[in-house]
Amino acid sequence: MKTTLGAHTTAGQTTFSGLYAIRPGIPLDHAFSELSALLGCIEHLAEEAEMESNRIAGSAARILSAMAKALINDMEIGFNCAE
Repeated sequence: MKTTLGAHTTAGQTTFSGLYAIRPGIPLDHAFSELSALLGCIEHLAEEAEMESNRIAGSAARILSAMAKALINDMEIGFNCAE
């Protein structure tokens, strides 16, 4: 069964790092695109941290992972609220 994202948007209820928040009303197709970019950056930074023992890359990957997790959580809330 294929589900269309249609008019589903972010809920705007999720925060991360106590400082940042996901904005409400962002179409989920756009949010998925941003999530994909974030995950690509995280993958690159994690590899850099592991292969080069780069602590800064590791810290950046951790911070971006928290951002991606918040985005995923908020997208799920937005999707479920619209059903």
